[in-house]
Amino acid sequence: MSAAIHAFIEGRVQGVWFRAATAEKAMELGIRGWARNLPDARVEVLAAGPEDELERFVQWLHEGPPAARVDRVEREAADPGDVPTGFNIR
Repeated sequence: MSAAIHAFIEGRVQGVWFRAATAEKAMELGIRGWARNLPDARVEVLAAGPEDELERFVQWLHEGPPAARVDRVEREAADPGDVPTGFNIR
């Protein structure tokens, strides 16, 4: 079954390849959606995919790439129908 999340990631998540690494992890897990930097230094992610893979993806968001420091991940459910195909960096 497909599920979707809308997440906001706080910490040292800009300028550390967070979005590119997020896209790589998403493609590895078969997750679709997008990631973008926000003006307040957070990263916003909209993602959808099979529930088990999406949970693995969310766990990864709590870690991020090696240069990142994730302090907080806010997550809420989203409508899978609102998530585009592929995974884009915005």
